Amino acid sequence: MQAVLFVGHGSRDPQGNEEIVRFVDGIKEMMTVPIIETCFLEFEAPDMIQGLTACVERGATQVAVIPMMLFAAGHSKIHIPAAIDEARTRYPHVQFIYGRPIGIHDEMFRILSFRLTEAGLDIEEEAEDTAILVVGRGSSDPDANSDVCKLSRMLWERLHVKWVETCFIGVTQPSVEEGIARCLSLGAKKVVLIPYLLFTGILMKRMDDKLEQFRTEYPEREFMMTDYIGFHPGLRTIFLDRVEEALQDEVKMNCDTCQYRLFAVEHMDLHHDHDHHHDHHHHHGHSHHHEYDHTHHDHHHHEEKERV
Repeated sequence: MQAVLFVGHGSRDPQGNEEIVRFVDGIKEMMTVPIIETCFLEFEAPDMIQGLTACVERGATQVAVIPMMLFAAGHSKIHIPAAIDEARTRYPHVQFIYGRPIGIHDEMFRILSFRLTEAGLDIEEEAEDTAILVVGRGSSDPDANSDVCKLSRMLWERLHVKWVETCFIGVTQPSVEEGIARCLSLGAKKVVLIPYLLFTGILMKRMDDKLEQFRTEYPEREFMMTDYIGFHPGLRTIFLDRVEEALQDEVKMNCDTCQYRLFAVEHMDLHHDHDHHHDHHHHHGHSHHHEYDHTHHDHHHHEEKERV
């Protein structure tokens, strides 16, 4: 029996977690899979092991794990596969398939175009004085950060604005303030910020504060901001695509043989706080305790925690 487990990041803001649950509930009726569960990486229950166990206890013999992440970074490269490793050890009779994050998906450009139009920008009109500033979460993984830059470039190719710039709200540079300063120094009289976030949370509320700050600091310039990606129908299309390719075992990445992950499993502290305490015994021939304290964690994960 097939199951799909959607894995949300989790937020300290309950509203963000509620939106993830509501989103998954909204696409259940579009799926024929008999078992659909939702879990979170941190800050909210159920955690991944609880979510995987729930699928198995409901009779699943094949579980597609779908990360509700924009890009592949530390969580999707390290922590989710580690939980899947544990589930494979606990339930050797069950097949676990790891799906892809959203990545660069054509549907996302339609969503962003809609959000820009919704915010008041005429995307069909030449806008020589307008800059769009794509605001990514920011990651300690350069690969994920480079994908945000790639998305910005591809968005620029589709629009008629003079500039599409990239910045990040946490962990890495340039900051949002630096992104705004660059847009203005290039000559933009209007800046439209795109918070590249799946759902609401602390970061979105921080962006609202920043928007007011920029309007006060630069009263002679115009600032607008789109909504986050949220419940746009295109997002359903993207995740249904990811589910379909996973259930057909056609995922175009393989974390089981990823040398980055295998090295990290051997050499990095993979503890992650899910409010539970247990040992992991992987087929890699080692074990670790799955209990994170982000305030004592290296590799900038204390910064990543601040981003949600």
